[in-house]
Amino acid sequence: MGTNRRTIISVLLLLLSLSPNSLAYRPGDLVPMSKMGQYHSSRTVWHDMIGRHCPIFAVNREVLIPIPKPTGFTGADPYKLSFQVGREKFLIPWLLVINRKSSEVPLIDVHLRYSGSDLHGVTAKVIDMPHHYIEIHQDISKHFWDPQHWPKHVLVRYTWEEQSDIDVASGFYVLFGSGLVLSFVLSIYILQSSRDKLARFMRETIAESSIPAGGVAKVE
Repeated sequence: MGTNRRTIISVLLLLLSLSPNSLAYRPGDLVPMSKMGQYHSSRTVWHDMIGRHCPIFAVNREVLIPIPKPTGFTGADPYKLSFQVGREKFLIPWLLVINRKSSEVPLIDVHLRYSGSDLHGVTAKVIDMPHHYIEIHQDISKHFWDPQHWPKHVLVRYTWEEQSDIDVASGFYVLFGSGLVLSFVLSIYILQSSRDKLARFMRETIAESSIPAGGVAKVE
């Protein structure tokens, strides 16, 4: 009986450990991020970004990220960036940042969605840098248009949105699956208990059937 009880406790602890705690964040935690560049038909490998360029969980902020000069750069082709965000590796598709047919300095606007301690998704787009940003960061505009100045720097704006909606379908599937496992464990426990009771009943029945009819068995 003690073994069965320990088995049930072990299964319950296993169910509790299935939650993805390894991906949980706390406000102020650094969210890892990596980037890849593409110029002409050549791509770089993924490079991890240093902490001061990465998002901070649930904190709105702006950062300047450096863009190294791509191999064979002539200025005739567009230069694109792609990002992977978080330990979940949410992918941001290619963003055109150089030679994008605009006379304005680009700004990468990154929108991150979260709920509780979970990062739910990331989207990004390139927009014209607002004029008040240019007034604050005058060197960005000057160096961005200088063909001899590398690395160039692009302002990235991280904006967080908290989502309070509950994923009912996922919650139902988790509860349903947990219920099935618990039902299976309890069935085994009940079967084990019933087997012990059945064996005791059979022993008592056999003992009673061995007593001669009309009298009590004599013990020598």
